[in-house]
Parts: sequence; structure tokens; C-alpha cells
Amino acid sequence: VQLAESGGGSVESGGSLTLSCAVSRSAGSGVCMGWLRQSPGKEREGVAVIDGDGSTSYADSVKGRFTISQDTVTSTLYLQMNSLKAEDTAMYYCAADFCVPHKATVTRLAPRAWSAFFGTWGQGTQVTVSS
Repeated sequence: VQLAESGGGSVESGGSLTLSCAVSRSAGSGVCMGWLRQSPGKEREGVAVIDGDGSTSYADSVKGRFTISQDTVTSTLYLQMNSLKAEDTAMYYCAADFCVPHKATVTRLAPRAWSAFFGTWGQGTQVTVSS
């Protein structure tokens, strides 16, 4: 499976962006996917994940502002980002790994554990929010 992110760009504080992650082949229900981000000088941090049963989980910093979703036919992953803040500026990565179909796996982990969970990564797309 190969992942390719798109949709990043520059936006003013309070604005919105939608990121997309194309998957090279449909992953089916046995794959968990997620969005993580990394700012210069900081460790990569989890943003949002979607599990093998379709459940989702978010980092506290983005709850109520970001929405993760997935096209069940193409497996394309999306991240709708609203009310963007300057601190959301980062390189955003799409990630995937096998998980138990129809069961919660990655969503049972704390966001700080998501980065270690995923084994397949995209190249990233830059999001810059100006204040």
C-alpha cells in the first residue's frame, strides 16, 4: 500500500482546509489509518485516527475543529480542518497499518502512541496557518 497526501497550503487563522490521502489499492476493513503532524523542532504528534470498525479518535488539541473520514470504496482518507490556528502549522502525514477488522484497535491507544503504531507513511503535505 502506498499513500499520497494532497490538499495542504497556506491559510489565515480561522480558515479551513481539507487534506486527502490517496491509497494505492483499496485497503478493506482490516486497515487502520490516521493523520499525524510534525512541526520543525518538535516530535511527530497524532492528530486523528480511524479504526477497523470505523470508529474515530482525536487529539485534544483538534477536537471539535478537525474531522477524519474515509471513502469506504476507494479507502481515500480525508481530514477536514476548520477554525485553523497558527499552532496547527506543520507537515501533515497520512499513515496506515493492518488492524483487526470490525474492531477497535488504534483508537484504544493514546494519541502519543499512534506514531509508533503505523508502519506505512505518505510523504506529507505542508499546512501553514498565518495569524
